Amino acid sequence: MTFRPKFITFDCHGTMILFDMAGAARDHYSAMLTPAQMDTFIADFSAYRLDEVLGAWKPYAEIVHNALERTCKRNGIAFDPAVAEDIYNRVPTWGPHADVPAGLAKIAPEIPLVALTNSMNAQIPHNIAKLGAPIAHVFTAESAGAYKPQMKAFEYMLDQLGCGPEDILHVSSSFRYDLMTAHDMGIKNKVWVNRGHEPANSYYGYTEIKDISELPAVVGL
Repeated sequence: MTFRPKFITFDCHGTMILFDMAGAARDHYSAMLTPAQMDTFIADFSAYRLDEVLGAWKPYAEIVHNALERTCKRNGIAFDPAVAEDIYNRVPTWGPHADVPAGLAKIAPEIPLVALTNSMNAQIPHNIAKLGAPIAHVFTAESAGAYKPQMKAFEYMLDQLGCGPEDILHVSSSFRYDLMTAHDMGIKNKVWVNRGHEPANSYYGYTEIKDISELPAVVGL
C-alpha cells in the first residue's frame, strides 16, 4: 500500500528552488581564479555556510557574510562585505527548478505541502510565490530559532503541524541538511531528490527520484 502522509514537507532552497550560490560566487570571483581554483572556492563557500548554521541562530545575512569572509581568507582573496550583501540579496530572486511547478500542482490538491527552510521570514515569500503551487505552511529558521540540520528546526515544524514523525513524508536533495537529521528524528518516510548535490547514502533509508515530476507517483497520485 502506498503511504499517504498527512503532510509532505520539503527543503526549499536547492530542492525546490534553484539555489544558485555557485553562480553568484562565479559572477564575483571567476576573473580572479582559474577554473580549478573557482571550483575549490565554491566548495569552500558551501562548506562554510553549513558550518555557520550549526551554532546559535543568527540572521542569514550573517551566515553568508561570515561564510564568504572565511572562504576568501582560505583562498587568499580580499573580502568585500558588499559582495556578501549582493549574494544575500539575490536569494529571494531565485525561482524553482523547471520540474517543480507541475509536480507540486499534482499533489497540492490532495496533500498539504509544507516548506521547512533555512531562510528569513522576509525573504522566503518571494521564493514561495514562484513555485506555481500552493504551499500550505512555511516554517523558517528565523521562526524556529535554529537552522537545519539542527533537530530544533524539525521539532518546531512538527510542533506547529501538530503531528509526529510518522505522519509526514520529507523531501530533500540534501543528506547533510535534511535527510540525516530526518533519520535521527524518526522520520521513516523520506524522498531524496538526486540533483547531484551529494552522493547517495542508502543507510538513511529513502526513495530516490530524479526530480519533483516523479514525486506524485511516490504517494500514489
